Amino acid sequence: MQYEAPETTKAAVGLLAKAKGSAYVLAGGSDLLVRMKGGFVEPDLVVDIKRIKAMREIKKTASGFTIGAAVSCAEMNEHKALIKAWPGVVEAAGLIGSKQVQSRCTVAGNLCNSSPAADSVPALVAAGAKAVIQGPKGKRKVAVEDVPVGPGKNSLKKGELIEAIELPARKPKSGDAYLRFIPRTEMDIAVVSAGVSLTLGDKGVIKDARVSLGAVAPTVLLVKAAAKAIIGTKLDAAALEKLGQAASAACKPIDDKRGTIEFRTKVAAVLAKRAAQAAYKRAGGK
Repeated sequence: MQYEAPETTKAAVGLLAKAKGSAYVLAGGSDLLVRMKGGFVEPDLVVDIKRIKAMREIKKTASGFTIGAAVSCAEMNEHKALIKAWPGVVEAAGLIGSKQVQSRCTVAGNLCNSSPAADSVPALVAAGAKAVIQGPKGKRKVAVEDVPVGPGKNSLKKGELIEAIELPARKPKSGDAYLRFIPRTEMDIAVVSAGVSLTLGDKGVIKDARVSLGAVAPTVLLVKAAAKAIIGTKLDAAALEKLGQAASAACKPIDDKRGTIEFRTKVAAVLAKRAAQAAYKRAGGK
């Protein structure tokens, strides 16, 4: 196995593009190293991106936040401006693994791993985040929900890697939240999860919203019907009921030892409603 630690994105792309055999990007390694140790993957090339300065920074700009692909979730949880603007995103990132894992894992890696139960992805989808992808043909930006294409599979092409995750600037009277159900109290994989981001207009009426669900389909879902159910409302009981119905209707889960189709479908509605209530409160709604 060949190991490389380039200091520029261009160099990393070049290595990946010219690689013969299987090539993997190493950010935190909380997924890749475990899979290697278990014998599930045997890379011919590992490209470590932690020495690339641009990928180790969180930047706040007029257009929002840029989170480098090698920024750990622990670092996100220490960034006060990011926490204030996107508390739901930071909370979701903070649920990945243990304290030790937190110092290594990244949201970009969580996204590329393409698990439908990934904690950070529903929150990023609800936030309208974009992945900044660098490759042999240059830079492109893709909505986060379009990166995973199935369990363990993503849409990145040969030679491409995610350089950063972009979050939009926070509008006034906005809030977001992420909730999940797990069998244990911590350090478990979501059986069902939900992310909600919304913005209020006059008198507490919701004027914009995004709702996402995790672990209920092959990829994280952006549920437009659920968002439509609460736009134009003050999140009253009727709106919440419609939100729950839309969330359940969007589910395409499987039966496994961690949860049944019926259970996941029901819990998706519950979590979507609770996440919406939390987001609404954070946005200043009453």
